Amino acid sequence: MCGIVGYIGERQAQQVLLRGLEKLEYRGYDSAGIAVFDGGAIRVKKRLGRLVNLEETLNGHGLAGTVGIGHTRWATHGRPSDVNAHPHGDCSGRFAVVHNGIIENYLKLREELQAAGHRFRSETDTEVVAHLIESLYDGNLLRTVLRAVSTLRGAFALVVMSADEPGRLVAVRKHSPLVIGLGDGENFIASDIPALLSYTRRVYVLEEGEAADVTADRVICCRLDGTPVEKDVLRITWDVRAAEKGGYDHFMLKEIYEQPKAVADTLTGRLSDDNRAVLPELGWDAEQALKVDRIHIVACGTAYHAGMVGRQILEKLTRIPVEVEVASEYRYRDPIYTDHTLVVVISQSGETADTLAALREAKARGAQVMAITNVVGSSVAREADHVVITWAGPEIAVASTKAYTTQLVVLYLFACYLAQLRGTAEPTVIDEVLAGLRDLPDAVSQVLDTAPAMKAFAQKFAWKESAFFIGRGLDYVAALEGALKLKEISYIHAEAYAAGELKHGTLALITEGVPVIALATQDHLYEKTVSNMKEIKARDAHVLALTWAGDEEMASVADEVLYLPRISSWLAPAVVAVPLQLLAYYAAMERGNDVDKPRNLAKSVTVE
Repeated sequence: MCGIVGYIGERQAQQVLLRGLEKLEYRGYDSAGIAVFDGGAIRVKKRLGRLVNLEETLNGHGLAGTVGIGHTRWATHGRPSDVNAHPHGDCSGRFAVVHNGIIENYLKLREELQAAGHRFRSETDTEVVAHLIESLYDGNLLRTVLRAVSTLRGAFALVVMSADEPGRLVAVRKHSPLVIGLGDGENFIASDIPALLSYTRRVYVLEEGEAADVTADRVICCRLDGTPVEKDVLRITWDVRAAEKGGYDHFMLKEIYEQPKAVADTLTGRLSDDNRAVLPELGWDAEQALKVDRIHIVACGTAYHAGMVGRQILEKLTRIPVEVEVASEYRYRDPIYTDHTLVVVISQSGETADTLAALREAKARGAQVMAITNVVGSSVAREADHVVITWAGPEIAVASTKAYTTQLVVLYLFACYLAQLRGTAEPTVIDEVLAGLRDLPDAVSQVLDTAPAMKAFAQKFAWKESAFFIGRGLDYVAALEGALKLKEISYIHAEAYAAGELKHGTLALITEGVPVIALATQDHLYEKTVSNMKEIKARDAHVLALTWAGDEEMASVADEVLYLPRISSWLAPAVVAVPLQLLAYYAAMERGNDVDKPRNLAKSVTVE
């Protein structure tokens, strides 16, 4: 959600803060602001809207100073406005605070502080922290911040600066990510690594319940009770260009075209010469694999759709019953665990609040947890018992593309890995899936050639009010993901239905000219899908069918046909995803939408 940047050193802080916030724009925000100590006082500038609005305000009226903090806000408490934008200060202007997350007991604290004479300017929960620090300040910023944090409830990350101690910044992590960038005579703070890459590749990742006392020359970390903590330096190997557009019009389009490489990278070292799935990071043996008697897959949004595909392949190959649950519902329904339940959590960022909460609930109940994530060192990766990384590289666009396809790859690998250890699947079925995985990077590369056809279709139907996606089996799951992509960036009302359910109400919505995207890649369900398509055509809808190359029958059924390179039907969701991503992208472009930053959405959902 929100983005945090802090700097202390010899450079002019304003430029460092603005450049860092620019790298965090992908997280989604509605206002931006910075605070800089100018040698005498803390000066604050903040504006509603995009970062460019703040930059225009600072043009000719910049903030001079070499220590400061910055923030991009996504509104939770209080409407988006200049006043509610971060940073927030106390009554005296001696303290400034930026904050990600939610302070759950802010109302009670606000009432107590107001009764003590504190004057509030904003509607936010964040401002409570600044006044609380003011009320507790004892001459030592770190000690005061730790005392203040002990009274706060919620999930948050904080960075605090003080005019009384301008040579230090204090950062605190409680459930919301923070990293410290290490420089020479300067140090940096950020909520995500891309904000630091222009300056350093050496970072400390703050763990849950840790704080950092940061000056230009040193970083001292401790637990929230003040106990010192020794940190290992994490060296970032990303190419800076990996977080930039690389010549594409949008990050989303760049990331769609990066999928062949992302899939290949995720497969690297995980397919053996003797045709076995290899997951060395798990290192399980047959005894461990045979103990698993139930699997819960927990995720949100696109990752949830990956989990739905995973359920079908896992049940087919391992014969273990699998449940798939939306993370925001999972921990509130009192799930049933056995002594050998495996919980698989999926999160691109590894910081998704609901998924992280589900992980912690499962561990508290004694379940074994495996994480599938794209971010090494993320909260999910650190707290799970086992971790499998999707090597997708940084995904900047809000709408997930390459993270989804690489999540599918890991789930296919895991199903084969578990089945081989358990001896529960016919070798020919495993061989088919593994052969499909070997062919997948080429198949995804070939299907990118459908871009002109998807662009043409999108331009014809971009101004329709609704669109429908249908499919059976794995095609139904792929339809769900396709509809989500169209909704989140084009804002077209899109729904996905299991094709067999059409007569149970959905046909009432099918009228002349309504676009219907029909998926027909599951061979054992092909004839039934064709019958459902004919029902739709009888109502004069406009049908675009996606099916395998060589299917001559489909041209007589659908208005338009998109042919896909033939691969195992089990792998179809990973191939079908690509043209559906392109469809959503070109529809959004035709409608003039901000593709990388769709309205009301954010990349990393770090609050419930």
